[in-house]
Amino acid sequence: MSTLITFLASFLIWIMFASLFYLYFSDGKIKKEQVLHAIFAFFLAWIIANLIKIIFPTVRPFEVNGQIAHTLFANSDGAFPSGHSAAAFALAVTVWFHDKKVGVIYLLTALIVGISRVLGNVHYPIDILGGAILGSVVSFAIEKVHLKKLLKRV
Repeated sequence: MSTLITFLASFLIWIMFASLFYLYFSDGKIKKEQVLHAIFAFFLAWIIANLIKIIFPTVRPFEVNGQIAHTLFANSDGAFPSGHSAAAFALAVTVWFHDKKVGVIYLLTALIVGISRVLGNVHYPIDILGGAILGSVVSFAIEKVHLKKLLKRV
């Protein structure tokens, strides 16, 4: 069971990211602009989450309870908000904006990422909620800005 948690907590987010390209190249359901939105939202949410961790450091569960972390890498940076959840939800919400059916699968997968981070003893549920909100807000903001308009100006 801990191997599954370690896998989900460490790699599921990257499978979500890679599957975005699969959707783009395989069936064309996801268009170039949507992929750009998702990639930008993914990395922007990750960066913002990590900046918040630097400014307001919080301890992780494994640092408090003395148990091991069930992830490939157990960072000692701040726990709040979860960067994995922020990035996963930014990606999922962006996909959902463009394709509701595929987006629901992405949202469920993002939820699994968050749950596995809690079960992996590297985040508290509030860290996941904070990351989910952050990622969703970033996705919404990028959707409103509409990168295509910005890219035409560059």
